[in-house]
Amino acid sequence: MKILVVNCGSSSLKYQLINMEDESVLAKGNFERIGEEEAFLTHKVNGNAYVIKKAVMNHTEALEVILEQFMNPEYKVINSLKEIDAVGHRIVHGGEIFNKSVLIDEDVISKIEECASLAPLHNPAAILGIRACQKEMPGVPMSAVFDTAFHQTMPAENYIYPIPYEFYEKYRIRKYGAHGTSHQYVSKIAAELEGKPIENLKIVTCHLGQGASITAIDGGKSVDTSMGLSPLGGIPMVTRSGDLDPSVVTDIMEREHLSAKEVNTLLNKKSGLYGITGLNPDFREIELASYEDDKPKAKIAIELFTKTIAQFVAKYAVSMGGLDVVVFTGGIGENQINIRKKICNYLKFIGLEINEEANNVRGKETLITKPESKIKAYIIPTNEELVIARDTKNLI
Repeated sequence: MKILVVNCGSSSLKYQLINMEDESVLAKGNFERIGEEEAFLTHKVNGNAYVIKKAVMNHTEALEVILEQFMNPEYKVINSLKEIDAVGHRIVHGGEIFNKSVLIDEDVISKIEECASLAPLHNPAAILGIRACQKEMPGVPMSAVFDTAFHQTMPAENYIYPIPYEFYEKYRIRKYGAHGTSHQYVSKIAAELEGKPIENLKIVTCHLGQGASITAIDGGKSVDTSMGLSPLGGIPMVTRSGDLDPSVVTDIMEREHLSAKEVNTLLNKKSGLYGITGLNPDFREIELASYEDDKPKAKIAIELFTKTIAQFVAKYAVSMGGLDVVVFTGGIGENQINIRKKICNYLKFIGLEINEEANNVRGKETLITKPESKIKAYIIPTNEELVIARDTKNLI
């Protein structure tokens, strides 16, 4: 069985074609700048990358180019589109409607649209991807796998906001979280590495990337998470603000005469570490700058980032009544050595002792704490695409 995993952004289309017999990746890539003349595809097969520059105006045109690459004589991985048995779509927000992955039909698409206001940058793009696949591969079964589904086990006291309850009843305004597939995947791997049933473990998973979230997982279930109504909440991210005093928002809106849409753009795309530093919105560049004496704002940004993550970890240890394992994953969590070190050093007071030699690795499944450490810490590379593919296989 071969499953195509699709992850659509507003102007991008990421994908993996996975052979489920051995869960190997046959091909993967990313079509960027969809809708622009400068659009291009980076397609990877057998460790080689092929860049195809082609102006595509929509996701359907992008998908058509991608499917052609699977059968390109130079590096083909399938002989016919009929070899693709199913498609799994990553959907960021399923609201309270979806607490598990589902097969896609018109009713499901309609409900994904209902949740679009909760993820305006993501859900509409996902629907474009679904429609593109329907056009290019009619009749092929498709699944929707939701980032929010894993967090539907949170107790009410951890997802209700302290605002008039009528807004929850009328609009379902509450905490939903994100990155659920990643948190679920790495927590299961952590339990396997510990050689213990996940039901017996209290785990905090730190998915740190362009978007970042922290999750408390007690007995294999999400009981609290840092992202909120949308992927904007929680810790400060590269361009997203994270949690703020609400009056910051209203004050800026009044002073700058901003609309709700404009302030939403400000908080999502112009804030976070980028907003503090004014540097390029590239975490690696901001971290490197933080070690330079003439870049004090970069140092402030990195200290804020790492300290806030440690605070969330400690907070979740309190809410779970203990902590056994901390997991670092995502592009930053897996690769930024000094960031992990800073976070772990903040947590030394609760018994987490980092092994600096073990921590000196990138993107490799590794235990990074000393043998005497009361709390274990691991680097575990995430694999959201594999979770989506597995759920899709199970559904069909």
